[in-house]
Amino acid sequence: MIAARNLRKEYGDFVAVEGSTFEVSEGEVFGIIGPNGAGKTTTLKMVAGLVEPTAGEVSVAGYGAGETEMRKVLGFLPEESPLYEEMTPLSYLNFFADLYDVPGGVADRRIHDTLDRLDLEHRERPLGDMSKGMKRKVAIARSLINDPEVLVYDEPGSGLDPLTTNYIIEFTRELGEQGKTIVFSAHNLYHVESICDRVAIMNEGAVVAKGDLGELRAAHGETKYHVYTTVEVPDSARENGRYHRVVESMDAVDETREAAQAAGGEVVDIRTDESSLEEVFLNVAESQSPSGGR
Repeated sequence: MIAARNLRKEYGDFVAVEGSTFEVSEGEVFGIIGPNGAGKTTTLKMVAGLVEPTAGEVSVAGYGAGETEMRKVLGFLPEESPLYEEMTPLSYLNFFADLYDVPGGVADRRIHDTLDRLDLEHRERPLGDMSKGMKRKVAIARSLINDPEVLVYDEPGSGLDPLTTNYIIEFTRELGEQGKTIVFSAHNLYHVESICDRVAIMNEGAVVAKGDLGELRAAHGETKYHVYTTVEVPDSARENGRYHRVVESMDAVDETREAAQAAGGEVVDIRTDESSLEEVFLNVAESQSPSGGR
């Protein structure tokens, strides 16, 4: 559905994105994460056809990023999304429906259905009198006005209170469950982890790691097993009436079980502790030299 090949973007002598390559399958939710200045926003704008790559190429649903047909199948939400503040949500969204040649009846139904799902009640209030969270919901509704197959969202919960952020992230999850192909960036890695099928980590303008969370953990994280026994075994500590040992492989779990049985006891609990996406991200970032992403 989305294919980016060796994307590079230069602004004068500054290289914002260099050699980024990734693919997003139809119906997939794909997250792009990285520190400030990693090239996430520039990458998303190249995917959306708003910034022309200096080198490389990108296609969306089989269309080149600069083609008119591509814009018909894509909805874009920038991190900062100024609205026409004298308009109301309804007049604003109908204006964009006209730009996309959405028939009046279809537009009216689509607008109200989307605003219902976003729980936006004040549809005749001027946008200039609305909170940032309300404006963000209207901007999301705008991105859906043409019922696009692909959504590119740059920090959809940017600058919002936690309640509104969670609401918008849940709405993004629902869009993915409905079959939309979604690429988005976010600083809150818990949100990325909770809704993404796969993730790309960017650093210094390049994609330095990508995959599903299991693949990223295997390559850049760690898994620990907390084994609880009824008797003391090597490297264990007494804890709440039983013994606790931390190991890093299933072989070591089996060894602990055998040691407990040899001592006349047994394993009563095993708990798995896997690296979070934040821990994986920090491991990747720390492994990069100052010029590692270039």
